[in-house]
Amino acid sequence: MLVRRMGHFSPSLSIKTSPFFSLLTKNPSPFHHLRPIHFFKPIYTKSPQTHLFSMNQKTHFTTSAAFLQEPTNTKTLSNRSAKKARRDAPESVLRHQLDQCSKRGDLQEAIRLYEEAKLNNITLNVHHYNVLLYLCSSGTGTEGCGIEKGFHIFKQMGVNGVAPNEATFTSAARLAVAKQDPEMAFDLVKKMKSFGVPPKLRSYGPALFGFCEKGMADKAYEVDVHMGESGVVAEEAELSALLKVSSFSKKADKVYEMMHRLRASVRQVGEETAGVIEDWFNSEFAAEVGLQDWDVRKVKEGVVKGGGGWHGQGWLGKGNWNVVRVEMDSSGVCRSCGEKLVCIDIDPKETENFANSLAKLACEREVKANFVQFQDWLQKHGPFDAVVDGANVGLITQRNFNFSQLRSVVNKLRQMSESKKLPLVILHKSRTTGGPAQHPNNKKLLESWKKAGALYATPHGSNDDWYWLYAAVSSKGLLLTNDEMRDHLFQLLGTSFFPRWKEKHQIRMTASRDDGLKLHMPPPYSIVIQESEQGCWHVPTLSGDDLEIPRQWVCATRKKALHSLFRRTGESNH
Repeated sequence: MLVRRMGHFSPSLSIKTSPFFSLLTKNPSPFHHLRPIHFFKPIYTKSPQTHLFSMNQKTHFTTSAAFLQEPTNTKTLSNRSAKKARRDAPESVLRHQLDQCSKRGDLQEAIRLYEEAKLNNITLNVHHYNVLLYLCSSGTGTEGCGIEKGFHIFKQMGVNGVAPNEATFTSAARLAVAKQDPEMAFDLVKKMKSFGVPPKLRSYGPALFGFCEKGMADKAYEVDVHMGESGVVAEEAELSALLKVSSFSKKADKVYEMMHRLRASVRQVGEETAGVIEDWFNSEFAAEVGLQDWDVRKVKEGVVKGGGGWHGQGWLGKGNWNVVRVEMDSSGVCRSCGEKLVCIDIDPKETENFANSLAKLACEREVKANFVQFQDWLQKHGPFDAVVDGANVGLITQRNFNFSQLRSVVNKLRQMSESKKLPLVILHKSRTTGGPAQHPNNKKLLESWKKAGALYATPHGSNDDWYWLYAAVSSKGLLLTNDEMRDHLFQLLGTSFFPRWKEKHQIRMTASRDDGLKLHMPPPYSIVIQESEQGCWHVPTLSGDDLEIPRQWVCATRKKALHSLFRRTGESNH
């Protein structure tokens, strides 16, 4: 059949079914590729016109003038077609639908999709299996059907030769624990290395928590040792579980070990962990544990060696513990027992190493030339007694940037400084050139800071957090900011040194109509679990971690320690 078009004849089109065309069309059904679909096949006809493209000696293809006026980018069409084909492929459609099931927690629909995919010979990859295993392990359905289905899927994954990854093993371990088999969960973690898969903290969780919940302390310690050998560091949840099972099993030495591991890595505990600690001190067994007489010299040596705040010589004293929640006064004296908390020094070498690692991270995430230029500038104009996060100060309680507020804070810090040197103000370049910065008074203020070498404008596209933090650390000075420094950027810095540095160097501020801006200096004591020379314990909690609400501490003391403490306090007062 010939069709007249634009004054000449063009090829007509016939329709023929083909499964290939399913990759290029959208259909609401998840398995539309199984239905008959159509594509257009050109039937070439001879044309009396001049032939532009010769297909062979007998058949020619003609095209219209309109088509020639709008040439098509063949490469662009090819790329679009390829992307569309990938997107509409049955494996991609299945992935999208399983991801939606994961968001909704819809295990039944996910299993239906899985069974239908098997019937239609759709190839599943590791992501498909991981979503299914995750749903089976987290939403096990009624009467354990989700658990059994999860194991079936895990087995099928091996039969199909799909290599597992860390998420696969973790979900399988969760299935094992849901089946009340932490031993199987631990075996799965052990097998990860043979697959070249390094375990993560979450990989160990099912086995560790499973053993702890069953009261199998020795097996839990075995998991803990394996974690250490794999370079995986336990966090608060794991240490709290180990502390609880140790207390339940009456393993006093292990309780002591976990208390110090919490002190070293967690420092301030959540409410659940605080409850576990209180339960230990209130137990009858805890009252029986401890040295009646101890070597005072060794205890003092332990305190010096540890840097203050703990001695590590074991439980001191015997008898019931007095356990209360309490606040510290402004100087760090416990309002219950009268013990004064200590301020634990930071090794200068640690600070130097931290500054170097901070600079390395900044150079990886910022334009290296920009940050190196800042380091050179800091060498020339620093060090500074204090560094100010200018954006944080200028915007506190304000919608618009307030230079007057920033100037007031800078002047206060200068007056407090022994050297009377201006603090370093870090501001993004846009803050120093646009908006309120154009006001004559603000221009004059910025110029005076710039001439004094007390202002650094970070370049466009940079994150000024790296700049003010590095300046404060490298200068060994104070840092004024209300930024809690808890986002992903600061998580890169680790949980060991950074919290200790922040505690001793961060100045925070509040603003009110009556008092204006008020600066809150770092506390004169360390907010960390402390063990005294008399055997008393003070555990800071996260409750009250706010400028307006005093922090709550767990205070645990024995009567003998209290008498000794009061006697010592009375003698010093006398």
